[in-house]
Amino acid sequence: MTFVLGLTGSIGMGKSATAAIFRRLGVPVHDADATVHALYRGRAAPAIGEAFPGTVTDGAVDRARLAAAVLGRPDRIGLLEAIVHPLVREEEEAFLRSLPPLTPVAVLDVPLLFETGGEARCDAVAVVTASVETQRERVLARPGMTEEKLAAILARQMPDSEKRARAHFLVDTGRGFASAEAQVRAILACLAGRPGRGASKRSIGHHA
Repeated sequence: MTFVLGLTGSIGMGKSATAAIFRRLGVPVHDADATVHALYRGRAAPAIGEAFPGTVTDGAVDRARLAAAVLGRPDRIGLLEAIVHPLVREEEEAFLRSLPPLTPVAVLDVPLLFETGGEARCDAVAVVTASVETQRERVLARPGMTEEKLAAILARQMPDSEKRARAHFLVDTGRGFASAEAQVRAILACLAGRPGRGASKRSIGHHA
């Protein structure tokens, strides 16, 4: 049974780069963010267009308009998540079913894993982290990012300290990505030979 490792981390911590390391080492990765973007261009667009008029153009969600419609409005964010999260879960389940039978480890890359209770679908969780200074520097360097946007994003995310406390494994990207790769390799070595418990029986146990 494939061991399912949840991968999460707050914005700017280096989660996407860490997911890329897992892929490069041959581990299948399901990217929840990429799935959302695909759904915005397909199955989710009609429901989002109905709930948020003016946010869909030519059958695809205009992400900038949608962001403007929900920014700082928890009720609207909740409505959007109620539309999108079940569809993402369906895609995630299809990904796990598609894995070859002898796949030792698969990664679910989910930004809001803890916030949405997604850890229950994993056999263990790895949290990607870095210092607050490194996080802010990375995020504010992104095109179009502002202090206001960063504050709104962080308000929706569990504090990094709490994520780290709940993690089975940590990947600290603040020491550079060569170090991060060594940490990923160590995680995979730790998981070698560990069977997963099956989607219906997964629960988080003690720290590895």
